Formats: sequence, structure tokens, C-alpha cells
Amino acid sequence: MTGADLGTGGERLRPGTAVTPLRAGLHLRGRRGSVTLEGSTAVPVVWGLLEEPLRSGRLAEFREGLEPGSAVRVAVDTLVGQLADHDLLVPGPPAAGTPDTTGGAVDPAVARWIDATAGHPADAAAALATARAEVLARDPAAPPAAAAVRALEACGLPVTRTPDPELPGDRVLLTVRAAGRDRAVAAGLGGATGYATAPGSAAQARADAASLEARLAAAAGTGEPQSPELTGAFAALLAGAAAHRLLCAAAGLPDPAAEAADPRLIPGIPAVLLADTRPARADHHSWLGPERIDADRRVRLAPPAGLGEALRRITALGEHRCGPLPGPLAGELPQLPVPLATCTLPGPATANAATPRTLTGGGPRLDLARLELFCRAAELLLGDGEFTVGADPVHARGRALRHAAARRLAAAVPDGRTAVDPARWSGHPQLRHWWTTLTDRLAVAARLEVHRAAPGAQAYRAVVRRTPAGPGNGPGPVLGEAVEATPGDAASFAALAAVTAAACTAAAGPSAGPPRPSGGAVAPLATAGARTAAWEDLGWTGGWLADLAAREEAFQHTLHRLSGAGPAALTPAAAPEPAGLLRSFGFTVLRTAEETR
Repeated sequence: MTGADLGTGGERLRPGTAVTPLRAGLHLRGRRGSVTLEGSTAVPVVWGLLEEPLRSGRLAEFREGLEPGSAVRVAVDTLVGQLADHDLLVPGPPAAGTPDTTGGAVDPAVARWIDATAGHPADAAAALATARAEVLARDPAAPPAAAAVRALEACGLPVTRTPDPELPGDRVLLTVRAAGRDRAVAAGLGGATGYATAPGSAAQARADAASLEARLAAAAGTGEPQSPELTGAFAALLAGAAAHRLLCAAAGLPDPAAEAADPRLIPGIPAVLLADTRPARADHHSWLGPERIDADRRVRLAPPAGLGEALRRITALGEHRCGPLPGPLAGELPQLPVPLATCTLPGPATANAATPRTLTGGGPRLDLARLELFCRAAELLLGDGEFTVGADPVHARGRALRHAAARRLAAAVPDGRTAVDPARWSGHPQLRHWWTTLTDRLAVAARLEVHRAAPGAQAYRAVVRRTPAGPGNGPGPVLGEAVEATPGDAASFAALAAVTAAACTAAAGPSAGPPRPSGGAVAPLATAGARTAAWEDLGWTGGWLADLAAREEAFQHTLHRLSGAGPAALTPAAAPEPAGLLRSFGFTVLRTAEETR
């Protein structure tokens, strides 16, 4: 409801709204919004006249008694408009007294809650007045089921207890039928962590609960979904939270997960409640299970608009208890001379080994390192060499084309005619920084070569190799490589890759998977919405990224023309997990194209 909606005659101050007088104004706060009105000592006076009509629902009558155009009428309309704009007014009659089909009415306590929460209380009350609840559990008399029954009965709903031998002992399934539609929420334990699923169909709630229990148990190290018994206050907390979410869904009210405006939650992705006892904590997390039955679970978000949004989605996907994918973090890794991040891939390194695979990587900034490592981890889980992952289509395509070009150029017969004079690239400020770091600070004996990808093409491959120990030993191993649009950028990224490889090996040992020459593919995403200062030249990461972003589109066209083939987007049927999950969160998964020439 907004100020433009006023004039229907039934507006009331939302129940539960608290008012704090200020020296020259007011502060009002309710369950769904708050506002501070300041600027005149007359504001508290006007409120003194207006409060009783607003609380009693006689706003229209009060306004009719004021002369149109008068100072008091203008002040009242302005104040009321602000209340409406901040969701502190509610239209229509109170929810109390809404009849059900048997002639009864919504419980008064529930009616007060609806009035304080709903945008249209009468509609919400009507939905709950005809609702019927059912609680399913292996033992309907067990503490979780009993707590769920109490929570639903306290809201005035008739509740049926139903034994279900297929449910684990600590899991309870709550269902409500209202307005001809069934909604369900499951609650239980995984490891030592309690949960309440997002509302959905009964089949979706069962699938979500089974997946969550397995994931939480694995994160806790128990290896089994079965957990200690759910009893006492913890059982009451989870059952009450599940009942709350279920009633909100049945009444058409906002889900409790959205009430706190938690910036960690991803809009459009359902959220699960996770609760722990030591320390005592309960919060919501964006989560999708592997079985996406309901329409709202088959969501596919738009690509992230910027790097910050991409990292928030990575954090949700990599949440340490329920996240289905590894979440790259700095951990205890050193952040100098290059920012490093690490993550552990799920599953053993081989079919016969139980040692976890640890992936470590770096970048010019930690946020860029985390994004690159997440994409690389997802590629390894999908099948290394078969797929390319990116935060958006441009990022994924840039990573795929660079990787394909690097493989093709590495396999080509060396041609001295494509070598680029060092005078064209040795002065790049990023190269000077990373090359000095590699050869002086890390004391790595290495050499750098830059070659043009093809005669006349604005594409270059740079390779850093370790200097052989003695003459006649052939070229040394590759420490870093890059494919970019200018020789200076290619040399800089190759030197950065070499520094990263040396730092990772020194800090954490060999990584589980080799890095890909992704280079400037991230530049458009990293600079989207970012302001670059006039003094940020190529020596600054922000200025360098902005310079790279300006030519990324043309560079990708060049690489595609040189290779004759490009990466292809996956169809849903051809998307193995976790490709479907990545696409749901707005990431792009491409199938790597076979080289045609």
C-alpha cells in the first residue's frame, strides 16, 4: 500500500506499530517498515490528533472533518502518505472476526499477527480460516511431532497426527491445505544441525529434507544422515519455525526468510533455516537441492550484474554446512606476494583413495582469485576439459576461448616469425611488478617469451618457463601462460600465473588441478558498475581491468575467428550436475568445442 492508494476509507495504523516522539518529529516502527519524520515541532501535535483515528480505523471520517486545502489537512495527508509509503498502514477491516466455513472465526492472537504482517489482512485471514493441518512423523508422539502439533494448534488450526514409517525418527513433515492448495515444510536434524525447509509441495519437502540431512551429516563428518535425538527446546524451536513458514505460505504472507532483508540471501532462490545449539544460532541460507520438483525450485536466475553479486552467489553455493559446491576462501593462506584462495573438492582424489582434493589458486585481487577458483572447481567436478564455467556468458566464453587457443598454440610447431620483440611488452607496469616478484622476491630462475597467435592477428600467447639447470636440457617446465589481445597483457598475465603457481606450491603444495589461462576474461564483470579514478593507470589493478574490458569483445571475436569453433551453451538435457545448479544460480556452463583446425 502506498500514499497513492489512500482514500478507500478503511485504512488503519498497522497493529504493533510503536511510536517514539522526538523533539521536532516522530519515529514510527512496525513489523514491515519504519520511518522518521522530522523538521517541525508541529509533527507531534498533528500526530496527537491523528493517532486515535488511525488506530481505530476512522481515518476517512477524521479527514472529512478537516477543511480541504487547510494547513492541518495538508499536514495530515502528508503524514499519512509517509505511513502508507513505509507499509505502516493496512487496508480493510481487521482480521479478527473473519468467519470460517463452520461459523467460527480466526483465533484473535492469529488475527493480531495477520494484521501486523499482511498486506491484505482480510484475505490472509480468510485463507487460514478454512485451513486444515496434518503432522506426519514416524512417531506422532515424539518431541518433534508433538512440538509441531502444539505450534499449529496454538494458531487455531485443526491438526491431524499421522504416523509415517518412511520418515526418519527426528524428521517431521507439516502440511496445510488452504484454498484448495497443499503446502508442506519439513523439519529435522542433519548431524547436529537442525533445519526447516522452504515451503513447497509434500514431495518437494521430503526431497529437500533427505538432501539436507545427507549434506549436513557429511559436513559434520558423521557420514550418516541419522543424528542424535531432537528433543526439548531445540525441537520446539524447529517445529515453531516450520509452522511459522507453513502458515505464512498458506496465508499468502511473505516468507520469514525475507523479513530481515539479509544481504546474504539470493533473491529468487528458496531459503532453508539452519539452527545450531553450540553456539546457539539460527539463520536462513539460499539453497536448492538436487531434486527440483516444484516450479519455484526450477528457477534460473539472470547472470550476476557485477562481481559483488557473483561472489554472493558463490558464498551461498559454498556455504560450509549446506552448500553443494566448494566455497573458495583465503583461509590461512598468505596474501603476499599474491592473494591466494583454496577450496576442497567433494569426493576422493581417485576411486581407491580417500584423500580430499585441495584446489589452490590466486589472482591480482582476492575476489578475482575466489571467482576463478570457484569456476575451476566446478569444471573439475563436471569433467575437466569438457566444460567451461563462467559467472556470465561473456566470462565463460572468454575463459573457454583462451583455454582453447592456448592448447592449440602449445601444440603448434614453433615459428620464429611469430616471436614478438621484447621492446613491445617489457615496459608494461603489471609485467614489471609480477616479473620482479617472480625472479627477485621468489628467486625463481625463469624466462619469458611472447608469440603472436597468427600473422596479423591481435592475439598473443606468452609463456613463462623455468630456466633449465644446465645447457642441453631443453626447454624448462611451463610455470605460467596467457593468451591476450596485446603482448604486454599476455606477458603480464603469464608472469602473474607463474607467481601464483610458485606461491601456491610454497604455501599449500601442488593444486588438485592445473589452472587455465583465464586472464582478462573477468574484466567486463569486474568493472561493471565500478568507477575507475582518472589516476588509475595500468599499474593499478582497477585501471588494468578497465583497459582489458574495453577490448574483450573484439578479442573474443578474434579468438573465435582463429580457432574456427567456439564453445556451445548446454541444453538442459545435456547438463550434468552440478551444471543444472550452476545455471539456476545464473552461472554459465559451456561445452568445450573440439578444434576444427
